[in-house]
Amino acid sequence: DDYAHPMQMLADMQVMMEHLHIGPGGTADGLQGIKFAFCGDLNNNVTYDLMRTGCIMGMDVRVAGPKGEDFAIEQSVLDECAQLSAAASNAGTVKVCETAEEAVDGVDFVYADSWMSYGVEGEERDKRFNQLLPYQVNSKLMGLAAKTAKFMNCLPAMRGEEQTAEVIDGPQSIVFDQAENRLHAQKALLVKLINKEIV
Repeated sequence: DDYAHPMQMLADMQVMMEHLHIGPGGTADGLQGIKFAFCGDLNNNVTYDLMRTGCIMGMDVRVAGPKGEDFAIEQSVLDECAQLSAAASNAGTVKVCETAEEAVDGVDFVYADSWMSYGVEGEERDKRFNQLLPYQVNSKLMGLAAKTAKFMNCLPAMRGEEQTAEVIDGPQSIVFDQAENRLHAQKALLVKLINKEIV
């Protein structure tokens, strides 16, 4: 729906843990303290659930996008994230940044999502593109992240829009591992439901 994307979050957290070597046989326990940035349209279900999940997982989440009603985070989501952050001493935080550069500075993961909803065409598309362009993930922006930072996009993606081709097709990109994990995460959830381990 327009408010949440929980299945995507399972795949996203799984791919982060894989690339950080966290979990059984790994070197750490959880994603606490991991720095994560989302750049682009802040008014969408993926952004909202990344913020919520980051708070639950103890991550330092930073988001940046254009100003204006079309791109604004719903107040209920900000309130929910504040409650999640206050719920435990090891909870994560969300910061809404002024610029993409501020959001990405030193982070471990950089995330982008599609700029255009289905049916956005003509002048409306051009206007939206120009508003979002300062938040495009390109090699210069990725250079501000940690040296080992990875790039994520839940797909589909448009090269030259939310990210450049050199980023999504480059060595820092983990988008296909991320996409593959949707299958594995959903199979794992089905096993839990079938075995009545989740009610």
